[in-house]
Amino acid sequence: MPLRPRTRGPLTASPFVRLGAVAASAVLLATACSPQDSGPVAEGDAAACEPGALPTLTDGTLTVGTDSPAYPPWFVGDDPANGEGFESAVAYAVAEELGYPAEQVEWTVVTFNNAIAPGPKDYDFDVNQFSITEERRAAVDFSSPYYDVRQAVVALSDGDAAGAESLDDLRELVIGAQVGTTSYDALVASIDPEQEPLVFNNNDDAKQALENGQVDAVVLDLPTAFYVTSAELEDAEIVGQLPQADSASEDESFGLVLDLDSPLTDCVTRAVDALREDGTLAELEQEWLADAADAPELS
Repeated sequence: MPLRPRTRGPLTASPFVRLGAVAASAVLLATACSPQDSGPVAEGDAAACEPGALPTLTDGTLTVGTDSPAYPPWFVGDDPANGEGFESAVAYAVAEELGYPAEQVEWTVVTFNNAIAPGPKDYDFDVNQFSITEERRAAVDFSSPYYDVRQAVVALSDGDAAGAESLDDLRELVIGAQVGTTSYDALVASIDPEQEPLVFNNNDDAKQALENGQVDAVVLDLPTAFYVTSAELEDAEIVGQLPQADSASEDESFGLVLDLDSPLTDCVTRAVDALREDGTLAELEQEWLADAADAPELS
C-alpha cells in the first residue's frame, strides 16, 4: 500500500496517551473519594481516546465510509483504500492519530445520502466532502473541520486568464461569480478587479457565460471547480486558488461524519485538531489539492 509513514513518533508519545493517563488518574482519584453511585466517565472524555482501543463497530478495526465511485483529487484511482488523494490521506492520518495503522482500517461503500440519513451507521466515520451544516447536525455528528473550502478561478484553456500566475494578472480581466456567494465575496476581496465583476443567478449561468466569452474567468468554490473542469467543461482549467479569507472557516468547511451522539465524535475531533495544529492537514492539502491537482495559490 503506497502510504508514507508519518513521523509523529511512537504512539506512547501521542498527546492522546498523555491526556488519557492524566484523565485516568483523575478519574481513579475521584472514584475513590466519591459516592458509589457516581456515574461512569463519559465516553468522549480523553480517557476514552486511548489509541487503538476505541469502541468501534468492529473491535480493533476502524471502519471508514465513502461513496463509490470516488473522484479525484479527493480520491485517486479505483480504490479509496489506496491512500491516494486528499480525503483518503486524511482518513489514514486520522486513523493513525487514533491508534489504528493502515492495516487496521477497513473501507465500506456508503452513498452520500445514506451517510447523513438518520439511523444506525455501518461506518465509524465517513469522509465525502460533507459540508458542516446545522440541518445535518440534527441527524449526524461532525468532527471539527479538516478542510476549509477555498475559492478558485476557472478559465478556458485558450483564454486570456489561463496563463495568469498572480492576482495582478487577473485584475484587468472580466471575471464573474454567482451573486450573493462567498465566491463573489472572494472575487472582490482578493482580486479587486478593475472592471465591475459580472454576477449571475447561479453557477450554470456563470459557466455558460464563460463558454460564450462574456467573461474571461469565473470564481467557484474549489470542489465545484474540480468537478466543472473534469466533468462539465472539457476546455476549461483551474487557474489557481484565491488566498484563504480570515472568515473562510465560518463560511463552509468539511467535517468527518459520525453517527449521532457517537462515542467516537470527541476522539475523532481531537485527532483532526491535532493534525491541523501540527501542520499535517496543510501539508496534505498542498500535496493533493494544490500540487497534484494543479491548483496553486495565487498571490
